[in-house]
Amino acid sequence: MLLAGGQGSRLYALTSKIAKPAVEFGAKYRIIDFPLSNCINSGIDTVGVMTQYEPLILNEYIGNGQPWDLDRAFGGVHILSPYQGKVKSSWFEGTANAIYQNLHFMRMYNPEYVLILSGDHIYKMDYSLMLKAHKESGAACTIACMPVPIEEASRFGVLNTNPDGSIYEFEEKPKKPKSNLASMGIYIFTADKLFEYLQRDEDNPESSKDFGKDILPAMLQAGEKMMSYQFTGYWKDVGTISSLWEANMDLLGETPAFDVGDDAWKIHSRNPLAPPEYIGDDAEVSDSMVALGCEIHGKVEHSVLASNVVIEKGAYVKDAVIMAGTVVKSGAKVEYSIVDEEVVIGENAVVGAPKESGLGLEEKGKGIAVIGRNTVVEAGATVAPGVIVDAMKKVK
Repeated sequence: MLLAGGQGSRLYALTSKIAKPAVEFGAKYRIIDFPLSNCINSGIDTVGVMTQYEPLILNEYIGNGQPWDLDRAFGGVHILSPYQGKVKSSWFEGTANAIYQNLHFMRMYNPEYVLILSGDHIYKMDYSLMLKAHKESGAACTIACMPVPIEEASRFGVLNTNPDGSIYEFEEKPKKPKSNLASMGIYIFTADKLFEYLQRDEDNPESSKDFGKDILPAMLQAGEKMMSYQFTGYWKDVGTISSLWEANMDLLGETPAFDVGDDAWKIHSRNPLAPPEYIGDDAEVSDSMVALGCEIHGKVEHSVLASNVVIEKGAYVKDAVIMAGTVVKSGAKVEYSIVDEEVVIGENAVVGAPKESGLGLEEKGKGIAVIGRNTVVEAGATVAPGVIVDAMKKVK
C-alpha cells in the first residue's frame, strides 16, 4: 500500500499543480518510480496507490502499470482515490485513515502481511528481506529505520529500541530525541493486527488518524511486539527543495552516492517518446545526466537534464536540475537552480547564482532558485538566488 496523496507543500512551486510523487527526478524518472520498482524487484506484484492531491499527472503516469511489470490480470497496480460511500464519504484524513478506507481492497487479496510505503522517497530496498525478518521475529509490526545525525532526528519519527531490536518507544518528531534511529516510513504489519488497530483508530474520535501519532503508539501501549529493521543503503526523503536538489546531484560523479545504473536492481520508468539526445559542435557537457530528446549547443556542467530540454548556443547551465521540455535561450545563465517542466528562460536572462557565491544562502539550500512549470523568464530578466517563482508566471 503506497501512500502517494500528499501535497508536498515544502516543494512549493514544484507541487502547485502535481502530486509530490509525480515530480521529475534524475533526468528520466519520477519520484514514484523508486518505490514501485522496489516492489516489483522484491517480488511484490499487488500494489495499491492512494492518491488525493492533484492526481491527474500521477494517475496518467502510472497507467496500467506496464513499465513496472504491474499490468496483471489479478493483482498489479491499482489507483485508490477517496470515494463516496452509502454511509459516509470523505477525503483521506491521515495516513492511517487512507489505509482504513481501503480495507476492502486489501481483504480482496486475503493477505497475511501488508507493506506500507511512502511515495516520496529515493532509495533501493529489497522488501523481501525485511519481510523475512518480520516473519522470523513474530512481530505484529516491523518498522524500517536508519541512523541519522542526532541534530536532524527531530524531523522524523524516532525509535527507541532494546539490544535485540525490539521497540519500546516511538516518538513522532520529538523536540529532544532520545536516539538517532529514524523511521523511514516503511512498515510491515501482520494483516490481522493492522486491520484490528485501524478499526480501533477509526472508532476513536480523538485520533488524528496517523500511523506515527496514533497507530504505532497504540500498538506499543497494548503490548504488541514491534521490531526495528535497520537499513544501511542510500535513502533520502525528497520533500524539500534542498533535499530534492541534493538527491539529483547525488547521481553525478564517477562514483555517485546513488547509482541508478545498477543492472542488478533496475529502476523502471515510463519513458517519453523522444529522439536521441544531440550534442552540437560548440557544446561543452561535463559531469551531467542528459535524457533523450535533449539538444545542447551551450555549456552544461554538473547538472541533470530531463527529456527534450534545449540549451541554446552561448547558454550556461551549472549545478542545476532542468526538467522536461524546458528551453534555455542564447546567453542565459542558470546556476544552482531547479527549473520545472516546459519553462522558457529568455536570452541573456539570469536564474540563480553560483553555489559558491558567498551570499550565505547556500547553507541548507536557501540559495536554490526555483522556477515553476510553464513559466516564461523574459529576455534579460533576473531571478535572484533563493527566489521561488510559481507555476505559469511571467518574469520580466
